Amino acid sequence: MKTLRVLLTVVSVLLPAAAAAQDFPAKPIKLIVPFPPGGPNDIIARVVGQRMSEIAKQPVVIDNRGGQAGVLGTDAIAKAAPDGYTIGIVSASALVINPTMEKVPYDVAKDFAPVTLVTTVPEMLVVASNVPAGDMKELIALAKAQPGKLNFASAGVGGMPHLAGELLKLTASIDIVHVPYRGAAPAINDLLGQQVQMAFLDLPVLLPHIKAGTLRPIALGAPKRAPTSPDVPTTAEVGMPDLLIENWYGMIAPAGTPEAIVNTLNRLANEAMNDPQVRQKLADQGLTVAGDTSGHFRDYIGSETKKWARVIKAANLASAK
Repeated sequence: MKTLRVLLTVVSVLLPAAAAAQDFPAKPIKLIVPFPPGGPNDIIARVVGQRMSEIAKQPVVIDNRGGQAGVLGTDAIAKAAPDGYTIGIVSASALVINPTMEKVPYDVAKDFAPVTLVTTVPEMLVVASNVPAGDMKELIALAKAQPGKLNFASAGVGGMPHLAGELLKLTASIDIVHVPYRGAAPAINDLLGQQVQMAFLDLPVLLPHIKAGTLRPIALGAPKRAPTSPDVPTTAEVGMPDLLIENWYGMIAPAGTPEAIVNTLNRLANEAMNDPQVRQKLADQGLTVAGDTSGHFRDYIGSETKKWARVIKAANLASAK
């Protein structure tokens, strides 16, 4: 009798959850973007979210919550009800870099249910036009001949372009000096003005300058060449396979979201990303569509955390937590 009561209790708990998962989504989904409108995170959310809305026949409402390099909006996702109706598209900085460098109000491993990797953005190494190096071999030789004399720009301390430069230092065993800027635009301006010698930056912001011949591309930190820059070799092709550097954006839900709902969100997102128009819109922004399982995305977050934690430690960038 006691066993029967236990079984009935379990069934009474599971049945409503199963029914809710089966009916999901039955109302609008809030998609949090932890950055202001107009940036890559926002563009990705709006393009993918619009197609998800059409597939699910429910509105997907974008909620921009900028602040603290994505931390505030990401924390809002962690604290939302775990019912699938509040999710987010967040960047590597929010899930990997910031939690490794400083204290944040959420625990990535405990507070989120990964849904899918959405897009990747390759980082490209470029040099100013006056730098006497046409390829990676010549650039490394130049840096080794002048230790501490060459500078690399970034879009800010702790961002992916900064860590990319630090990884280059480790991988090539060279001494180059970091010069942080408040965003990619001023960093590019000083590259064009030959105030700094090199930088790893998101491919989309560099394309106009590469096509104009005002910045010289050295290598792309991606597994394969970019269709928009087919003549630029990858870091693996120039003999540095460990110098794989891609920014990325992924979809997450609060921890505790039922697995069936996470699976539904994964299906909706992947179906949206496989739409030819969605893929083209994202490709036009220099973004590579990813899409995977929730389990693979969880493993990817873990591997990226280990990779960049090593770089952050070597560069002494972590603050006391």
